[in-house]
Amino acid sequence: MRYRDGARAAVAVAATVWFFGASFGLVARASGMGVLAPLVMSATTFAGSAQFAAASILGGSGAALAAIAAAVLLNARYAPISISVAPLFHGPRLRRLAEAQLIVDESWALAGRRGAFDRRVLLGAGLLLYAAWVSGTAVGVVAGNALGDPKDLGLDGAFPALFLALLVPQLRTRVSRVAALLGAAIAFALIPLTPAGVPVIAAATACLLGWRRT
Repeated sequence: MRYRDGARAAVAVAATVWFFGASFGLVARASGMGVLAPLVMSATTFAGSAQFAAASILGGSGAALAAIAAAVLLNARYAPISISVAPLFHGPRLRRLAEAQLIVDESWALAGRRGAFDRRVLLGAGLLLYAAWVSGTAVGVVAGNALGDPKDLGLDGAFPALFLALLVPQLRTRVSRVAALLGAAIAFALIPLTPAGVPVIAAATACLLGWRRT
């Protein structure tokens, strides 16, 4: 089954996601979000970078509006990602809404490794990653201090390495390679100048190089 293939492909990624989920639980608890709020946030949002941004802003006595704005900016990248796989999703609206919750960077990249997106691979990978993120958050909220500092385990560098590994199979053509380099250049140029999330959204415009009119 392709669902199982997706889950199998995501096993190594899920291990990293679990530890980052635990880190989020620890950060959220330390920021004063309590026990229930981080769990609900992970179960309904399922977006690591946005959740970390929100928790960090709230932990630094920032306004809720600022936390929401940062999360929205970081998650805006899911608009083009979702559009790219939208034709694969059929059936009742609630079913499509539930399945769309599993569209994250990692499941999307794994589903498109062979040059065409596979819905069942995406969902299989997404389910495993979702379980890893939520269960990691639960452990982080309850017993995160026992895990120590994630940086001591090198996890602060794990996600950049992970995304690079997911990117490589996508670089099959000259256009895709140019788009990746252009996106990286845009992001690096904007990181010192703009709020979190803006460089990601601006870098996404590089994908327009692959736009084909039909």
